[in-house]
Amino acid sequence: MLIKRLLILLAAALIGQASHAETVAPFEVDTALILAVDVSDSVDAERYRLQMEGIARSLEDPAVISTITSGPQGAILLALVEWADTAALTMPWHVIRSRDDAITAAALIRALEQKAGEYTCVSRMLSFVSDRIVPDIPGRANRVVLDVSGDGIDNCREPTDTAEARDRLVGAGVQINGLPIIVAGENETVGAGAYRAPGFGLGGLKIGPGTHQTTLDAWYSEYVIGGPAGFLIRANGFEDFERAFKQKFVSEISAAK
Repeated sequence: MLIKRLLILLAAALIGQASHAETVAPFEVDTALILAVDVSDSVDAERYRLQMEGIARSLEDPAVISTITSGPQGAILLALVEWADTAALTMPWHVIRSRDDAITAAALIRALEQKAGEYTCVSRMLSFVSDRIVPDIPGRANRVVLDVSGDGIDNCREPTDTAEARDRLVGAGVQINGLPIIVAGENETVGAGAYRAPGFGLGGLKIGPGTHQTTLDAWYSEYVIGGPAGFLIRANGFEDFERAFKQKFVSEISAAK
C-alpha cells in the first residue's frame, strides 16, 4: 500500500511538472486518447487487475512506444476514466513523448485502486467524458479518441440515451472505439433478463423481432462506437484483454500518421 501511494505521488508530481511546462509553451500531439474502463459489479479484483496490467504492459511495449514517438508530433496525450454507476478521472492527462513518459504512465496505472460501483452506466460515462474530460484537453490534438472497454450493456438508461450521448461526442469530433469483453457462458447474449438498475427497462433496445436479445459486440457496434473511423475489437474474456487492448491501442495511435 505504501509503495502504491509513493508511486501515485511520484507520477502526480511528474504530471504536474509536465502540465506546468505545457502551460508556458503550447504543444501539439497526434492523439488525445481517453481510456474508459468498466469497474462495475461484474468486475472483481482479479478482472480489474487484468485490465490495468494489460494497459500498463501495452504502454511499456517497445513497439507501442516506437509507434507513439514516430508520429508527426511524436507524442500523445493519455487519460484514464473508471466508470460504473458514475465516472471518475483516475489518471489525469499525461503527455507521452518518450519511453520514460510511457513507463511513468504505466506505473501510475498499476498503482490505481478500483473505484466502487455496481451498475454499467454507459450513457452517464459518455456524458461525463463529453462535459468534463474533452473540454479540458491540455493541448492541441490532431485527433481525439475515446476507448471504451466493458463487459455489459447500459443497465441504467435506455439505449436511445446511450446513442444520444455517443452522438454528442461524435458531433464534437471525438472518435469512439469499443472493446467489449465477452466471457464465455456469462455475457455473450444480453438483453432479456439483464441485470439492471431498479425501475429501468429495455424498451428501446433494438434486438430483433421477438428475440429480446442481442450479443454484446453487436450492442457495442450499435450504441457505442462512433465517428467515421470508429471500430471495435472484442476481447475473449478478461484474460484476453491485454492482447485486444494492445491491438486496438496500436491502431488508434497509428491512425494519426
